[in-house]
Amino acid sequence: MKINELAKKTGLTPPTIRFYEKEGLLDTRHVQRGENNYRDYCEEAVNHLLMIKEVQAAGFTLAEFKKLDDACNAEDELVTQRAAMFLRQKIAEVSEKRAELERVQIYLTGKLAEVLQEDTASVSLQ
Repeated sequence: MKINELAKKTGLTPPTIRFYEKEGLLDTRHVQRGENNYRDYCEEAVNHLLMIKEVQAAGFTLAEFKKLDDACNAEDELVTQRAAMFLRQKIAEVSEKRAELERVQIYLTGKLAEVLQEDTASVSLQ
């Protein structure tokens, strides 16, 4: 399929798809060049691009996705272990970020309470 059809199926723009290809996120498994030098994408490219969108929504950077994809496509018996290790690391990072956001929320809630208390105190003094 041509890039415009791939864009429609994935919800991505052609420039984004070309960028992913340039960054090595789409390779010869997903795209071939015809004699006219036009890109021809296979159905697997649709699934791969949708997976990229999913992992980005889950907080992965493109570089992290590339590492995970490379680990999953390595041709040795450690594929599962490497992928699991990478995913555990990402889960730990998400937990860390969640704890940090919780601390920020507690801080902001406290500040809001202070501001409201000061406002209430100044109104009752008038």
